Amino acid sequence: MNLSENFWTNKYETNKIGWDLGEVSPPLKAYFDQLKNKDLKILIPGGGNSYEAEYLFNNGFKNVYVIDIAKQPLQNIKLRVPDFPEAQLIHANFFDLNQEFDLIIEQTFFCAINQELRPKYAAKMNAILKPKGKLVGVLFDAVLNEDHPPFGGNKEEYLNYFQPYFKNIQMIPCYNSFQNRKGMELFVKIEK
Repeated sequence: MNLSENFWTNKYETNKIGWDLGEVSPPLKAYFDQLKNKDLKILIPGGGNSYEAEYLFNNGFKNVYVIDIAKQPLQNIKLRVPDFPEAQLIHANFFDLNQEFDLIIEQTFFCAINQELRPKYAAKMNAILKPKGKLVGVLFDAVLNEDHPPFGGNKEEYLNYFQPYFKNIQMIPCYNSFQNRKGMELFVKIEK
């Protein structure tokens, strides 16, 4: 399946964005609220409307970047948060990114990419995380769709992708998922 820029642009134009919670994902909000270092360079890949980026930025994290293959959600962030630096809203393919980050936030990006790209995703995370950097977020722990996103999976499958690149991998059932995702998410913390 070709999940191209046109595919995702069409999703936004037709408002077929069922993954969009319209607010910060509760497990990520809880994680953000305990972060002390406001200088962290943070990336949200495939960020979409990224209420997470908005929340972080409005709480003093000014070094937040969002990359998305579709332009509209990046424009939506700029409309909601006019002070958000234009240069930190990156309209590009995640796999072409060549910067390093202290923290990468996973929120419905992994489940949206073609499943054959999952090993490449793990390798790319390793490449763009700084030493001691972390990949933190939620992954679906459920059987979902076979022919279109979101694509599901489970802890055993995910470990196969990340273990070649990372030693410190935590994946635990999420206790504070958004209502319609209860029992279907793993909270993930992977350190380089």
